[in-house]
Amino acid sequence: MKITIVTDAWLPQVNGVVTTLVELVRELRATGHQVQVIDPGQFRTRPCPGYAGIDLAIAPSRGVTEKLDAFLPDAIHLATEGPLGWAARRYCIKRKLAFTTAFHTKFPEIVHAAIKVPLRFGYAVMRHFHAPSSGVMVPTPSVLEMLRARGFANLREWTHGVDTGLFEFHPVARTYPGLGEVRRPVSLFVGRVSYEKNIAAFLKMPFPGTKIVCGVGPVEAQLKAQHPEVRWVGLLPREELAKLYASADVFVFPSLADTFGLVMVEAMACGTPVAAFPADGPLTVLGRTREDGSGSLGGAMHEDLQKACFAALSVSRFDARERALDFSWKQAAHLFADFLVPARQARAPGGNAAVVTQPS
Repeated sequence: MKITIVTDAWLPQVNGVVTTLVELVRELRATGHQVQVIDPGQFRTRPCPGYAGIDLAIAPSRGVTEKLDAFLPDAIHLATEGPLGWAARRYCIKRKLAFTTAFHTKFPEIVHAAIKVPLRFGYAVMRHFHAPSSGVMVPTPSVLEMLRARGFANLREWTHGVDTGLFEFHPVARTYPGLGEVRRPVSLFVGRVSYEKNIAAFLKMPFPGTKIVCGVGPVEAQLKAQHPEVRWVGLLPREELAKLYASADVFVFPSLADTFGLVMVEAMACGTPVAAFPADGPLTVLGRTREDGSGSLGGAMHEDLQKACFAALSVSRFDARERALDFSWKQAAHLFADFLVPARQARAPGGNAAVVTQPS
């Protein structure tokens, strides 16, 4: 099958959406699909206001049209709601082509945190974007239910995966060479240092040992100045990142806005248990609670992040790895292909195409 994926998030950006899409494309191609990726690197770009490190395509409609006309895909998937996503959406609607979309990121929460735009306005825009979609892929059941309550339709639960070869299991936390001697326990955050990640909850939390932050972003300078005691390591190549995960005693995921949280699965794959709030991503990623209610299979969740961190320290690294093995890119790619729809099919009344299964 010829598949076009249109995304405003792609290399060299570093975030969970990019990782998800890169791994998805790799797996789809490995199983015989022809995949065209339309990404910002193929257009003139400008930095996203207030979000350094993310470049957006400028006036991409003509280029998107030319690329889609040349490739003539069997299925079209709009992965993001940025300029490229909107341009491809217009293309599909004008030509009466069916397409699928994905809800990877809670942009209304991000915009609300950054410039206080009311959530209802942000979700109205997102609902409008996804309304013509024949299938909106979402990463967790809780996000699906939240979107359904906000009036979204054609929702499909689609999970993510992890490279368990790159993120190897280590039954004992290792020493990361770039850090020198550190006091244990080592608590680690990996991700963009940005508004929506709620990193301050981790940094301000009283906790023994050493705190490490891996990532860059728009609030990095401010948080560095406020927390000089934290070890800030910036961006790391993924091979080095795997070693850093393996060096931690607990991975801390303070976000309340993430729809999934791929970094949690990567940490668990290395044997590092996760501490988090009981929010959308962790509720799905960490798994079921233990019989005594003390935690969950891949880590611990609690409304008090400090309590979650202490509880996670008692979770077996073997249990964390076992939970990570439930997430496979092969399975995720197969499910993704099943959710795609033929682009050139009869559209149902109201503009939506019926969801049909594609052979994978």
